[in-house]
Amino acid sequence: MKPTPTFPPEPPGRILAFGAHPDDIEFGCGGVIARETQAGHAAHFVVGSRGEAATHGTPEQRAAEAAAGAAALGATLAFMELGGDAHFAFDLGRVFALAGIIREFRPTVVLAPTPMENQHPDHAVLGRLVRDAARLARYGGVAELRDLAPHAIGSLLYYAVTPDAEFTGRSAVLIDVSAPAVLSAWTKAMEAHQSQQATRNYVELQLARARLHGLQGGTGHAIALWPNDSLVFSSLGALGRAARNF
Repeated sequence: MKPTPTFPPEPPGRILAFGAHPDDIEFGCGGVIARETQAGHAAHFVVGSRGEAATHGTPEQRAAEAAAGAAALGATLAFMELGGDAHFAFDLGRVFALAGIIREFRPTVVLAPTPMENQHPDHAVLGRLVRDAARLARYGGVAELRDLAPHAIGSLLYYAVTPDAEFTGRSAVLIDVSAPAVLSAWTKAMEAHQSQQATRNYVELQLARARLHGLQGGTGHAIALWPNDSLVFSSLGALGRAARNF
């Protein structure tokens, strides 16, 4: 159940993104990935199904689209088995498997879909699995994980694949993805998932969402992420600015 490839020693700025289906990461937070990889940071995708239950696209086609999408964003990609598309369930064995991936890749930041219920159920289940895996990955005495050294991530951040999956009543961190090179790479990654465009124009939907978040934040385009825990900054100067311009 471990992804490939084998990873080199940990450098700064490693992003590990989990998706339930082949297009989730690209649609939900692809612009963030593009911004980070273009800044020289490593990113790796772990996808828990090949879209076997989808109305459009075969598993083989979906996997090929995922490979193209990850490449467009400068990320590596691995698939793992989490029960199959539309069959995700919360299970301690799967938590340990995800914790093992975290220990192997040793990321600074982990990205996962929000655990909000009113969305594809696989998204919500995966958000819970990753949340618990990130916690268990740091505990040295877990027997099931003793083959890999413990690892404490810097932050777990949730992304929303659809508008319904966004947290309500909870402030988001807005990541500016307005740079032309970032928008271009993100759009190319989303367009790689042509099988899913038969349902609706997901590319336009995600760009419109990013435009709305950008307008709310006083920039061109932005992607909202929600931290699992309070963020700690070394100084007030590291805070950046608030979205409200007043």
